[in-house]
Amino acid sequence: MSVKLLPDLGDLVEGLGVTGIVGIILVPVFLPLIGSVGRPIAKAMVKNGILFYEKNKAALTELGETWEDIITEARSEVGEQRMKSAKPMDT
Repeated sequence: MSVKLLPDLGDLVEGLGVTGIVGIILVPVFLPLIGSVGRPIAKAMVKNGILFYEKNKAALTELGETWEDIITEARSEVGEQRMKSAKPMDT
């Protein structure tokens, strides 16, 4: 019984197919290109997100406070309903 450390080349070609092999060969070619194009796009997205947050900080804070008020009111109503539905114990 022998242990295979590397896959058989025939099995590898059959499993990957032509597109897989071409992809593996072209990854080192396209990786720097993708990095050079992707970095400015990612940077622009982060920059726009920061600007959006700064412009809308007050509105987002108010929205958060309103949401907290809604949650507090809902919890209060749930507590009231539990108190109303609780049956008094007969002594």
